[in-house]
Amino acid sequence: MSETSQNIFTTIKKSRILQLILIGILVLVLKIPVFMISNLIREREAREHEAMTEVTSKWGSEQVLTGPVLVIPYKYHWREIGDKGKTIERIQTRFATFLPEKLNAQGEMKTELRYRGIFEVPVYHIALNVQGEFMRPSFQEWDVQPGDILWDQAQLTVGISDTRAVREQVKLNWNEQIFSFLPGIGAYESIAESGMHVNLAKQLNAQRFAFSFSLLLNGSQGLFVAPFGRDTTVALKSNWQSPSFQGAWLPNQRTINVNGFDASWSIPYLGRNYPQSWNSEKLMKDKIAASQFGVNLITAIDKYRMAERSVKYAGLFILLTFAAIWLIEILVKFRVHFLQYLLLGFALCVFYLLELSLSEHIRFAAAYAIAAIAVIVMTTAYGKVMLKTYTKAAIVGSVTTTLYGYLYVILCNEDYALLMGSIGLFVILGLVMFLTRRVNWSDTNA
Repeated sequence: MSETSQNIFTTIKKSRILQLILIGILVLVLKIPVFMISNLIREREAREHEAMTEVTSKWGSEQVLTGPVLVIPYKYHWREIGDKGKTIERIQTRFATFLPEKLNAQGEMKTELRYRGIFEVPVYHIALNVQGEFMRPSFQEWDVQPGDILWDQAQLTVGISDTRAVREQVKLNWNEQIFSFLPGIGAYESIAESGMHVNLAKQLNAQRFAFSFSLLLNGSQGLFVAPFGRDTTVALKSNWQSPSFQGAWLPNQRTINVNGFDASWSIPYLGRNYPQSWNSEKLMKDKIAASQFGVNLITAIDKYRMAERSVKYAGLFILLTFAAIWLIEILVKFRVHFLQYLLLGFALCVFYLLELSLSEHIRFAAAYAIAAIAVIVMTTAYGKVMLKTYTKAAIVGSVTTTLYGYLYVILCNEDYALLMGSIGLFVILGLVMFLTRRVNWSDTNA
């Protein structure tokens, strides 16, 4: 090798700017194992969903209660012109659906954890008391003749999204008379695809009809109700500590503490987008679905979501750790081999793997702390090997400790993550500018 070529090689080798560029490339290379860990998180989350599906398929899935409603068939007459110009009279059976004037539901939900392997699945069983009042159905808006109303085929139907989870026979109290519910939504699926019904032949002769029934039901994930009453009130009490209220309405009143939650809704008639009655010519299922409200049973801290969020900061985390070591090199005129950077980067990547695997067995906060301490000890010890002194190794350990602590604060404050991240980057940039203020960047060896 000529002397000129050797000088160029030596200059490149000693160039701090080139070293900084190579560190950036190294950070990009380390994104490969980070990407693999991110895929592993999604795979484990999918496994958890599979376990949840397996449990809920046997216990009961998310429950959606619609009803009760009165469904009454009637004959619809019309005329049409036949092929030979003759008038033909046609008769079709249509169904009219009537909603209650008053609907009140009170439920007490008891939750518990079921397991499939290492995965926890929250499930519940609920005792629901439903009562209300119907007015005598009127067919005037459809201009139906009294003789065309099939009162003897009237049914009261209740929609239940997962009827397999009904725990015992349900009895209906209809104007002080007791009837047993039958399986199936009834003759016409006006409100849901599954549920139970009662035949009310010869039971619609009064002007008002009071009803009530009690329902013992298993379920999981959540419970939702449709506001079918002109005046709808729902009260729900549970021992679950982290509810997420969802749907078209939030509770008017709610209390959440270590003993569970207590919530109540009062839904006005004008707040929903469908009337008190309609016939089978109109499809209301989409509007009914849009009006549902209730609660989801969520975990206070979703370990996979937290792990996924922490992995998103991996590139920045590795870059800042490398930047700290690079600054030590600049300030004390010391060299760290690129292989050492690579090994340190792999140690930082292993943190996310430890965090994930530990969080499947213990609380996320404890898993994060154990993984962070393990990696901090490893990087500090290796920092002693790289930088030769305990003081410099302590700086590396302090930097990684600060970064892990800062990352956890960001993870626990999702709403302020952008603000805290922006302020943190601003402070770090200012610190780097301050520490390198005396560095002569024009120097070949700078």
